Amino acid sequence: MMITPTRLAGCFVYEPKVFFDSRGYFMETFNQRDFNEISGLEIKFVQDNQSFSSKGVLRGLHYQIGEHSQSKLVQVLQGSVLDIAVDIRPESKTYGQYHAEILNDINHKQLFIPKGFAHGFLVLSDTALFFYKCDQYYCAESEGGILYNDAFLNIDWQLPEKDLIVSEKDLKLPGIQQAKKIW
Repeated sequence: MMITPTRLAGCFVYEPKVFFDSRGYFMETFNQRDFNEISGLEIKFVQDNQSFSSKGVLRGLHYQIGEHSQSKLVQVLQGSVLDIAVDIRPESKTYGQYHAEILNDINHKQLFIPKGFAHGFLVLSDTALFFYKCDQYYCAESEGGILYNDAFLNIDWQLPEKDLIVSEKDLKLPGIQQAKKIW
């Protein structure tokens, strides 16, 4: 496996080794020991989540606050998404900046999103099966979010806004400057 840092401290791309042959491929998508050794982190994932979405579905930007703040390791099992991680750590040099990564079932890339980041993704293919690991359990009372089209963030979602399918809940999220603080 290979880990490539992004310009946002603590956020990195994780690429498992894929072994192809005439039958298809095999890959180990996660190995706790190797992940901790290569990343230098002591992460223990406790919850796995999966979602299925159609083209144009935008989920996010979500995060958890306080003791329930989560690190995530995200991947796409089928299809293609534009994955977004936003640094919302107030003391960070990259506060308000984001990293965008295409994750799909061809490149098999995964994105590690540390605590203190908001996360969202947009489905680029007809459908997508999205999977992620979290190092804290979900807690509804600790849920936070940022409006996907916040002018301060200025995220390029790569599809026209008229083609985006966003939940009513996500359309009511505040901008980053009005959002719940993470700590």
